[in-house]
Amino acid sequence: EVQLQASGGGLVQPGGSLRLSCAASGFSIGDYTIGWFRQALGKKREGASCISAGGRTYYVDSVKGRFTISRDVAKNTVYLQMNNLEPEDTAVYYCATQERAYNSGSYYHNWCPASSSSFEYDYWGQGTQLTVSS
Repeated sequence: EVQLQASGGGLVQPGGSLRLSCAASGFSIGDYTIGWFRQALGKKREGASCISAGGRTYYVDSVKGRFTISRDVAKNTVYLQMNNLEPEDTAVYYCATQERAYNSGSYYHNWCPASSSSFEYDYWGQGTQLTVSS
């Protein structure tokens, strides 16, 4: 069965750093797009970053230069390294994937929408809370 487990959230001061983890089971992250999303209190869920099946990475403007998405295929885990955190980053963070796999012959093997505006995600992990406050 497909499962995603998000972890690593916590309380951080402005300017601090934290790394989130998304452990996958039931499928190989080397074959699927993985997205990181966040939802702040009173706001709708928004995309933050994604990594394509081919390992290409993309970011929304609000996190670009501060966040880094990466993966360890051997561990079947995707990470989100968050640096220079701001109070506006406070949110519940989720990781997600799609039912469809993209091989090297697909356009989506090397591209994914960080804003999550081009396609829907089918499987979601539980959220992990990040709070940025002095």
